[in-house]
Amino acid sequence: MMFVAALTVHQHTLTWGTRTYVMGVLNITPDSFSGDGLLANEEPVALPQDRMVSLALEQARSFVAAGADMLDVGGESTRPGAQAVSAEEELGRVVPVIRSLASELDVIISIDTYKASVAEAALQAGAHMVNDVWGFHADPELASVVARHNAPIILMHNRSSWANAEIRQRLGGRYVGVPYENLLEDIKRELLESVGLARAAGIPDERIILDPGIGFGKTTEQNLELIDRLGEIRLLGYPILLGPSRKSFIGYTLDLPPDQRLEGTAAAVAVGIARGADIVRVHDVAPMKRVAHMADAIVRRYN
Repeated sequence: MMFVAALTVHQHTLTWGTRTYVMGVLNITPDSFSGDGLLANEEPVALPQDRMVSLALEQARSFVAAGADMLDVGGESTRPGAQAVSAEEELGRVVPVIRSLASELDVIISIDTYKASVAEAALQAGAHMVNDVWGFHADPELASVVARHNAPIILMHNRSSWANAEIRQRLGGRYVGVPYENLLEDIKRELLESVGLARAAGIPDERIILDPGIGFGKTTEQNLELIDRLGEIRLLGYPILLGPSRKSFIGYTLDLPPDQRLEGTAAAVAVGIARGADIVRVHDVAPMKRVAHMADAIVRRYN
């Protein structure tokens, strides 16, 4: 396919190739791998809804002030070993937050979910796009929800499996011994399978964004190679979202826990941009916005 030059979302036009867009992560969870879950220091059962919304708004305002172009709202942790939550619990976490964000902030809002019912409610509440970590392979109804709302979709590659998960107390979870016949060719083929599901549901190519799935069913070495060869994913013809922020491949490379991975994240973001990333999904918006701006000044001559 020919690469689409721009995407308009919620009256914001994303012009691919001119600069890197920054997506700030809003984890409405108690158990995010990164330690930034907004419920991490709260008692989720007893937490009043207005307190949850207030915490999310405070973080969202700071992200937007720091230059975030998008906010990605998630109500279920996807770290290795995380407990699944019901659609009802996920809805209770994300919908009030999205409704509040949409009413106050002029920013693109993404719902990070693989459940059709959660995506439907989130889009009705004011979300503008969907981020599916299973690339339409988890819930067969999700693609039709996205198509019906004419929402952009982020399709992520994912081979996560308990069989390949290893968890260490200080460094957290990672994947080991994940089998690939050919890392890049396998990832490209499986991403295009997700694209096929999107097209079959009536989602146009220009509303599809691909995520190679850093940290999802890939070893430390595979993640490093994937970032270095990101340009091969870019050649598929779709905008690329890269999400290396605070992930275990950084921790296991540098022997550092999640709260000490800022510099490692910055290196991964900078190299990812040089290799063709269009969006970077990050926890530390202010410093990564500066990293993206500097990388763009070098590789895109943007300032």
